[in-house]
Amino acid sequence: MNLIWWLLIGLAAGWLASLMMKTRKRSLGSNLLLGVIGSVVGGFLLGLLGLFTNGSVIGSLVSATIGAVVVIWLVNYFSRD
Repeated sequence: MNLIWWLLIGLAAGWLASLMMKTRKRSLGSNLLLGVIGSVVGGFLLGLLGLFTNGSVIGSLVSATIGAVVVIWLVNYFSRD
């Protein structure tokens, strides 16, 4: 069950990050996938800073969205022509 929540939060984070980043190059599906990857990155980055979500849905969504923004930004930065 935790895996399903993790995936749903990652998908929501990818959607929010795509709105925040206003990316037109990537499809919504690829941004959702980057959001799932970003949820792992966000948890790792905030863990390095000593910030933890303690299992709350809102905290997990914020953490995942921060990670998704970072991942989408990195992908956009390195894929420039």
